[in-house]
Amino acid sequence: MKNSSGKSALAAVLASTGLLLAALAGPALAQARPAEQLDVLDEPGRVPTAEEEQLPPQYQRQVVFFRTNEAPGTIVVDSSQRFMYLVAGNGRAIRYGIRVGRDGFRWSGLQKITRKQEWPDWRPPPEMIERQPYLPRFMAGGPGNPMGARAMYLGATVYRIHGTNQPQTIGSAVSSGCFGMLNSDVSDLYDRVNVGTKVVVYQTAPL
Repeated sequence: MKNSSGKSALAAVLASTGLLLAALAGPALAQARPAEQLDVLDEPGRVPTAEEEQLPPQYQRQVVFFRTNEAPGTIVVDSSQRFMYLVAGNGRAIRYGIRVGRDGFRWSGLQKITRKQEWPDWRPPPEMIERQPYLPRFMAGGPGNPMGARAMYLGATVYRIHGTNQPQTIGSAVSSGCFGMLNSDVSDLYDRVNVGTKVVVYQTAPL
């Protein structure tokens, strides 16, 4: 009996210690979770500050060397690296930092821009409403709109290239499959492409 009581007491101490360690480890594990895996919810009405729109150097708009067989004027999306390229020819492209779809929402393939819209209205699709029932069913275009300053619609899909009122998400995988950009970057791209522009989306860009 004595040994049995001793083992029970030891088990209780170990269990309580384990609970304490788990409680202490919880915040650390949450902080260690990669940002690109976070599920960032849309924030209708949020207007970003100028400081938030200062991206890390690698995601800032810039002209880079870019090897591709795609014709100048083609948009190439590298989801794995969080970059969008507008092919300029002569081995160069304009590179933009983007946010992409989170796990289970990333896709690849060929599309074309079928429509362009300045300061688009936002109508969350039914699938998004089901996941986030508190979202508005409609929101007029403007600085606080999650669609941002410009939108380019891809084929007959629900996917778009658009701005965002959450610039801190650029470089992350947090969307439902759309490609988000800084408002200044999406406006720049919008002015450079036309309806009918070819869009090539890779999960991992070919070498």
